[in-house]
Amino acid sequence: MTRTNILPKLAALPVALTFAMAFYGPAASAAPLVIAMGADNTGLDPMTVMNNESGFIMAAIYNELVEYKPGSTEVGPGLADKWDVSKDGLTYTFYLHPGVKFHDGTPCNADAIVAWLDRQLNKNNPNYYANKAGVDSYVDFTFHGVDSYKKVDDKTVRIHMTKPNAEFLNSLAMVWTGVTSPAAVAKWGPDYYKHPVGTGPFKFVEWVPNDHVTLDPNMDFWKGKPKLDKLIYRVIPESAVRVMEIKKGTVDVLADVSPADSKILMEDKNIHMMAEPGLMVNGVALPTNTKPFNDVRVRQALNYAVDKDTLNKYLYKGLATTMNSPLPPTQWGYDKSLPGYPYNPEKAKQLLAEAGYPNGFNATLYVYPNPRGYNPVGGATLGQAIQADLKKVGVNLTLQQLEWGAYLAKVRTREFSDMCLTGWSGDNGDPDNFIGALWDTSQIPSGNMSHFSNPAFDALVAKAVAEPSYQTRLTLYNQAQKMLMDQAPWIFVNYATNLRAHSVKVKGMVLNPTSMFFDMDKVSK
Repeated sequence: MTRTNILPKLAALPVALTFAMAFYGPAASAAPLVIAMGADNTGLDPMTVMNNESGFIMAAIYNELVEYKPGSTEVGPGLADKWDVSKDGLTYTFYLHPGVKFHDGTPCNADAIVAWLDRQLNKNNPNYYANKAGVDSYVDFTFHGVDSYKKVDDKTVRIHMTKPNAEFLNSLAMVWTGVTSPAAVAKWGPDYYKHPVGTGPFKFVEWVPNDHVTLDPNMDFWKGKPKLDKLIYRVIPESAVRVMEIKKGTVDVLADVSPADSKILMEDKNIHMMAEPGLMVNGVALPTNTKPFNDVRVRQALNYAVDKDTLNKYLYKGLATTMNSPLPPTQWGYDKSLPGYPYNPEKAKQLLAEAGYPNGFNATLYVYPNPRGYNPVGGATLGQAIQADLKKVGVNLTLQQLEWGAYLAKVRTREFSDMCLTGWSGDNGDPDNFIGALWDTSQIPSGNMSHFSNPAFDALVAKAVAEPSYQTRLTLYNQAQKMLMDQAPWIFVNYATNLRAHSVKVKGMVLNPTSMFFDMDKVSK
């Protein structure tokens, strides 16, 4: 991905995200590297979670079959040194790196990879990932079309598909496809999410809910010994407290930085700020299967009623731009020609009247308190701004705030029928990771929280992801973008700038477009 400097004052500042102290030898220090997050993770099993806080931590614990090259979503070797793809795009053969071991000492060989695949794809597996309640999973998204997988020899695994999947390799590099230890999964069963075991540079020590997660270096890491002594991910919900802690030096990295805080941190010579265009979208999911939101005119009206440009200027301090497409400008396939929904409250009132709501209506909007990468001002702040704008056209919102874990449990269900804040950080660099992951019928209710279901759209998505031609895929995704903007399953709010802050003592951090903390073995303090 081409990097563009967003904040002129930040030019030449190193990349953000960062981690613990390190250096092994006589002078080694015991000081950990501390990363502050605005909310707690919801579990550390890659198959069963879909939120950045979990991903931040799992990126250091696990490796994937293939991995993103530093600072990009370009796929390179991971646990597989190389791979072959058949001419018809249906058979993938992976050649594993020899001698890799999980943190529990068991081998990461072909048997382990097949067991990892079987846990995701075989419903009769006693450790099938979806046997537990409250699962948010990328499994269906990643492995759709896979019909068989087998061991060829100790270092070779073959996967066969019923139809081509143009983003399969990119999806295999996501943090959500971290390879888990079969022995640990068998030992812990449904509680594995609290006892993660991977092959990555750091190994799990403890998780104190709503307080911290501690990781120790994996001294037998197959890529070489990490440079850090310890990683601690601290949960600090209050933005002002996070800023205070990094300024004091008790925190080394801020995983979430608000636009207002970025201005403060830029003035501290002991802190490096980094900004880049985000692979992110931010909005409000509208329950398209529930009145009055099942009328497209109502959904379009709400889009016209929100003054997004003003939000970007004042609330986001100029560090966000208004959405005109379901894809962010940093994603290939983005259509800059789409008009989006400019602020037009009179048009909003007209559409509401045509839909039978001349006096508006009452509704509930669920919000979260903490900042997100795609919404760095936090959910409550954005919710209040949207509430004020919608009131001007007669739509009266009641805000319901839940802490992050409870929020996800509430809104990611098929029964949920209210409005809710939503957003997305791209995971694999492919347009389908937005278009399909957020609005395809198969992704209800985890990704597709608007419960948008349109057979014509689903057919378009299926055709696009199975198409090998880049140009044809581009044409199909242009059609999909226009359809989504017309149907308005979201209030399409903005694209945020990716912001990170870290102490000047932290070296070697490279921010990945997916916002995950990859390549942590290269970081020092």
